[in-house]
Amino acid sequence: MAAYKRILLKLSGEALMGDDAYGINRATIVRIVREVQEVTQLGCEVAIVIGGGNIFRGVAGGSVGMDRATADYMGMLATVMNALALADTMRQEGITARVMSAIAIEQVVEPYVRPKALQYLEEGKVVIFAAGTGNPFFTTDTAAALRGAEIGAQIVLKATKVDGVYSADPNKDPTAVRYARISFDEAIIKNLQVLDATAFALCRDQKLPIRVFSIFKSGALKRVVQGEDEGTLVHV
Repeated sequence: MAAYKRILLKLSGEALMGDDAYGINRATIVRIVREVQEVTQLGCEVAIVIGGGNIFRGVAGGSVGMDRATADYMGMLATVMNALALADTMRQEGITARVMSAIAIEQVVEPYVRPKALQYLEEGKVVIFAAGTGNPFFTTDTAAALRGAEIGAQIVLKATKVDGVYSADPNKDPTAVRYARISFDEAIIKNLQVLDATAFALCRDQKLPIRVFSIFKSGALKRVVQGEDEGTLVHV
C-alpha cells in the first residue's frame, strides 16, 4: 500500500552511471526502472526529474572557460538524452512513460504543459521532466522542487549515493550521524545542503517535504513510498 498518491522523484544523472566513469550503465538503468515499476504497481503516481551529470561529465573538460549560460544549456540537453533513455527502458519493461521538455524540441519530445502532465499522471503514466527549468543558472534540484509543487506532489524524493542526510560527510567523518528526520530550519542552521539553496527554499515555502535516500540500496524506493523509515525526512 502506498503512503503517497503522487511523488516527484529526483534522479541525478550520476545515478545512471553505475560504476562507469560517465554515460549510462545498462544494468543500472534497468534496475532503477524496475524499482519505479514496483512503486507504480502500488498505485502511486510517479513523476521524475532527471539530471545530466553523467553525460555532461564526458564533455566537462571542453566547457572550462565557457560562458555559464551556454554550459547550462548543454547540461539541459544532456538531461533530455537521459530522459529518452529512461523512457525507452521503461517501454521495454512494460511501463508507459512520457517525456516532457522545458525547452522546445518537439521533433524529439513534447513540451512541458502542466495540464497535460497532470492528465498523464492521472492516467497512470510515468512523466519524465527533462531540460531542468528551461533556464540557465537553475539546477535540476530546483526543477524538481518547482515541478513537484506544480503537479501537487505530496513529497520530493531525492535519490542519491548516500542513504540520507548526515551531520557530516560520512565518507570523511566516521562519527557522522544520519538524521531520521530534520526540519527545514534546522537543516539551514546546520548548513546540511540537502538540495541547492533555491530548491530548498522553494520546498520549505510550499511546505513540500523532502525524503533523501540511496537509489543504490535495493528496494529503498519502495520502502520510502510505503512510508517506512528509510533515509532522512526533511519537513516543515
